[in-house]
Amino acid sequence: MIKVEHLTKEFKSPKKYEGFGGALRSLFSRQYDVKRAVDDMSFDIDSGELVGYIGVNGAGKSTTIKMMTGILWPSSGRCEVFGVEASRNRRQNARNIGVVFGQRSQLWWDLPVSESFGILRKIYDIPKPRFDENLAFMRSMLELDEFYTTPVRNLSLGQKMRADFAAAMMHDPKVLFLDEPTIGLDIVVKDRIRAAIREIYAKKGTTVILTTHDLVDIEEICERIIVIDSGRKLFDGSIVDLKRNYGKRRRIRFELRGRKDGAGQSGSEPTASAHSGLAAVLSDLSADHFEVKEDVSSAEVSFDRESLEVGDIISRVMAAYELRDISIEEPQMEDIVKEIYTGKIKLDIKP
Repeated sequence: MIKVEHLTKEFKSPKKYEGFGGALRSLFSRQYDVKRAVDDMSFDIDSGELVGYIGVNGAGKSTTIKMMTGILWPSSGRCEVFGVEASRNRRQNARNIGVVFGQRSQLWWDLPVSESFGILRKIYDIPKPRFDENLAFMRSMLELDEFYTTPVRNLSLGQKMRADFAAAMMHDPKVLFLDEPTIGLDIVVKDRIRAAIREIYAKKGTTVILTTHDLVDIEEICERIIVIDSGRKLFDGSIVDLKRNYGKRRRIRFELRGRKDGAGQSGSEPTASAHSGLAAVLSDLSADHFEVKEDVSSAEVSFDRESLEVGDIISRVMAAYELRDISIEEPQMEDIVKEIYTGKIKLDIKP
């Protein structure tokens, strides 16, 4: 398992001053600006978990991952990965982990993909039968044969990412760290990478920690989510709990045909005046619990699902309007996360 206890990382840089005189002063100044990228972070991850680790740019995601992989030394606190303290035993930790950074390749630029894999076999001292088995699995799952003998420098971004993913898994790591693995990829390659992660998990039970700005990745791959901001943890729990506890607003979309009361004739094209009063239809409901957006031919009602019933809203609208269509939307994780960062949702978790 992975155990992170009061992990903190500070970056210190010489203090800058304005102007030419300030530049000279900076050369001799002993004053520093200190930025705390990760601030007293603590969490445990059990073996075999699929965890999304998300936050806005500068929230501290990549810094945390780098400390967990042993690339960065923490300013304070500790991180233990399957019994190994990551920063103090980097080589031993490296044998337990696989890492894919979306913007950096671990393959050799001028060598074919096949030779890069051969070098990794030597580095990790992988027995040949296990290497051959893993290689055959990766070549089939990620369709590597189309570029297997191509130099890395000639690969497209999607091909390079598939090769990097295979390289990270060749030594059967206990935990796989994925830092923006689908950044810049088209939808077809994204789907292939997501499917590969799910298949790896199903076959090997690998612990996966995923950082990404693409919340579709999180929803399709992960079961648990950790949300951070300014280096501090805001939420830690299942995606189901996040939606149930904080996604309290649902949406109903109505495609309007016309008013039944004669303001617009049934079957005719709707007019602005015919549909300007949908909010009035719901006026007997508490204004604090719903919001209406209308245009000429449609309307959207956003409401607090704990205070109002879907059927109550729909029955009121159907009594006043002829409808073309109705659709109900459950809370989306992207909307919930946006509201967390904008302060519209206040989270209540233990540090």
